[in-house]
Parts: sequence; structure tokens; C-alpha cells
Amino acid sequence: MNKVCAIIGIGPGNGLALARRFTREGYDVAMLSRNLDRLKEWEAENPGTHAYQYDASDSEQATEVFTRIRQELGPVSVLLYNAGAGVFKSAEDVSLDEFETTWRVNCYGLLVATQAVLGQLREHDQASLIVTGASAAWRGRAATAPFASAKAAQRSLAQSLARQLGPENIHVAYVVIDGVIDLPRTRQAMPDKPDEFFLDADAIADSIWFLTRQHRSAWTFELDVRPFAESW
Repeated sequence: MNKVCAIIGIGPGNGLALARRFTREGYDVAMLSRNLDRLKEWEAENPGTHAYQYDASDSEQATEVFTRIRQELGPVSVLLYNAGAGVFKSAEDVSLDEFETTWRVNCYGLLVATQAVLGQLREHDQASLIVTGASAAWRGRAATAPFASAKAAQRSLAQSLARQLGPENIHVAYVVIDGVIDLPRTRQAMPDKPDEFFLDADAIADSIWFLTRQHRSAWTFELDVRPFAESW
């Protein structure tokens, strides 16, 4: 049986770093994102990856896409939910549409994906479902009302899944990413910040890979990753 990893939410930072990390370990990696043209470019550059157009907030796509993945690659044993949407406004200033969109991507989308892939995870002796979270799940600052509330709900859902699925040998973990990812656009936006201010996406991918290899007697549910310079 092929080793298959599905990653929902592929961008030039964490998503692509995760795809490279898991293909290096011999996985066929299904890359799911809305921008198919960009996915196809990365697919051509990274052997072992496979592009699938997918909108995490659209419940009608999930069953079809994950059925295709199973037919073309095999049953998924690792699901990495890396999709995220962030609107940083106060509760007074955020629109209802912005609030709902943030919730749909971060929390609703996780539930939709889990329901669609759970049967495939159960086909394996051991499987993993890892969620990319944020420190906003623990603290609702004044200008983060939509993002913080969505991430808090996401973390709570992940914890519920961990308690439900752990006895089935499906490891659910929540990764709190606290900081700014090192990307050309973030460097450009913060030209005065030193190297140690930024998080390295490849290092994050190493940490997530480690979670999928843990022995079930010592599973981690929540893992914080941050550079030492981050204030927490």
C-alpha cells in the first residue's frame, strides 16, 4: 500500500515545506488548494506531489476530491490541515461576512475534511491528523476577534477529535505556530527584523513530521513552535 499524505492549504511557506518533507520520506503527497495553476507549477517542480483543486470552505467538494485521491494514490494515512484565513479586526469593525469566512476556513473546513477522509485513515494500523493552529487560539486580543475565535474553535474541535480517535490509533495533534514565517514577502514587509525573528518553514515541517512518528504511548496533542525572539 502506498504511503499517502494529503495537505489542505498549500502556499509557498508551510504548505510547500510540508509537501517536500513528506515526499522525502517516500509519501505520495496530495496538495489541495484553490489555485490549481500554482499547484501545477509546484507539482512539476516536486516529484511525488499531486495537485488537486480544493476550497476548504466548500463542503460539497470534499467527498469527491478525497475519493479521487484514494482512487489515484491510495488511502490517506496522514492528513495535514494547513488551511487558514485571518481577518484581524475588532468585534466592532469586522463584517459578518468576514467573520463567517474566517470561521468556515479554520473550523468548519476542518470538520468537513475530517468527515471526508476519516474512512481512509481507519484503513491503516496507525494514522495521523495534524492541524496547523496559532497562538490566537489561546488569546483573544482586541483586533483579532474573528481570527482568535475561529482558531479557538478549531483547537477545541481538534481536541475533541483527539479524544475520540485516539483509541482507534489515529493521532490528532494541534501545532501552535507563534510567529512570522520567513518568506520574501514577510522580509519585505519587515525589513528591519533580524533573522532570528522569523520562523523557518522547513523547521516547522520537521516538527510536524516528528509528530506523525511518535509512539502512541507518548503522543503529543499540542505542540508550540516559535523562535526564541518571539514574545510569549
